[in-house]
Amino acid sequence: MSFTLAIVGRPNVGKSTLFNRLVGKRLALVDDQPGVTRDLREGAARLADLRFTVIDTAGLEEVTDDSLQGRMRRLTERAVDMADICLFMVDARVGITPSDLVFADILRKRSAHVILAANKAEGKAADAGVIEAYSLGLGEPIRLSAEHGEGLNDLYTHLMPLADAYAEKARDDAPEVDVDVGEEDDDEVRVPTRSRPLQVAVVGRPNAGKSTLINQILKEDRLLTGPEAGITRDAISLTTEWAADFDSEPVPMRIFDTAGMRKKAKVQEKLEKLSVSDGLRAVKFAEVVVVLLDAEIPFEQQDLRIADLAEREGRAVVVAVNKWDIEEDRQAKLKELKESFERLLPQLRGAPLITVSAKTGRGLDRLHQAIMRAYEMWNRRVSTAQLNRWLSGMLEAHPPPAPQGKRIKLRYMTQAKTRPPGFVVMCSHPDKVPDSYSRYLVNGLRIDFDMPGTPIRLWMRGQSDANPYKGRKKAAPSKLRKHIGSNRNDGSR
Repeated sequence: MSFTLAIVGRPNVGKSTLFNRLVGKRLALVDDQPGVTRDLREGAARLADLRFTVIDTAGLEEVTDDSLQGRMRRLTERAVDMADICLFMVDARVGITPSDLVFADILRKRSAHVILAANKAEGKAADAGVIEAYSLGLGEPIRLSAEHGEGLNDLYTHLMPLADAYAEKARDDAPEVDVDVGEEDDDEVRVPTRSRPLQVAVVGRPNAGKSTLINQILKEDRLLTGPEAGITRDAISLTTEWAADFDSEPVPMRIFDTAGMRKKAKVQEKLEKLSVSDGLRAVKFAEVVVVLLDAEIPFEQQDLRIADLAEREGRAVVVAVNKWDIEEDRQAKLKELKESFERLLPQLRGAPLITVSAKTGRGLDRLHQAIMRAYEMWNRRVSTAQLNRWLSGMLEAHPPPAPQGKRIKLRYMTQAKTRPPGFVVMCSHPDKVPDSYSRYLVNGLRIDFDMPGTPIRLWMRGQSDANPYKGRKKAAPSKLRKHIGSNRNDGSR
């Protein structure tokens, strides 16, 4: 990526619509309701031959206090400081408002490169607003329609000369890309790199402290936080290098902050439905999922559903209990948490349970170690020889049942995949193997091959017990006698 472009402007001028068009995906939520975007969202943008990073921001409002709108404005101003170029969007149909004049003055002072765009400029109704945009003193406005993709050629013309200035710097900072991996390396543990960081999603109910935890990991206030539940709406991804302590090597990670997930019956607003589906998509893109619980009300029904979703998607799971700093009787609480975990989430038996304080940062080193350990187990590879020796011992200790008098024979076993580990058992009558016996094998794999809490997939495949010569056509007796007679005529006995 050669440069960073921040899209800024008042609420509901079309910033997220343009962001989605530039990245080529519906990453940012879009709705007619103003103020949908609250956090900063980054994406890899493409415009003709230009490749750059685009930042979608919250709508600028004339608020400077500690309210939600005030914090959103400070976050947007931070994006302006971070970005190389600012694209200031106004609504051509509404015209220039007093707020636009205030924000134009702020941008002139804070950003070296400001491009003015009059959005919603399709049709004659927008002509007056486009002409009025000259009064902002930011040069000639680009006539845009983010909804219909009009005016992108003019945007390219403005960005092209600025892109050249950042190209050389980008080449120095670019991570290694296009690394070829042969088929023989598919089962090796992938070491996270700057170009392919470890993907971690932080999920949980509203107000569990997900954004605060990620800010603590990043050591900066990148995400909007506060006492209000449901502040985060988009699934925001942020790239960082996180080390467990000063002596350890930092690990490149892409961390997804997701919207709080409530019970389906309580999700009524269209906007919240979009937010939850965005969070579910983040789980599917992640490699490790951190399920964040509130120490005051852990293992609510929705927490269990979220953890089960991560397991069903086959992701490595770490359970973290937040707000541990305000807990008084910690020993008794920890014992209670472990008992509840074993009872309520048997499918994740052995997964790490970590106590943290997102507010103070205590326990983050243990969380880092748990994430890396879960990732390592998620990539675990066991040789076929080891598996078959293990299978013999398991069969000897507990032979499979004989439904309807038919003995099930488990012949051999191999690992078919990793991430998560998946195993295939060749057997007779695979459809008659009870679920209880499959669970017996899966639990044995967890214990004996050190894969606690990792989602494990086990498939039974059929292998015929029949005689391989059955059904073959026999030679006719007359032909057989003739063949024997011909051998005797050559003088042999």
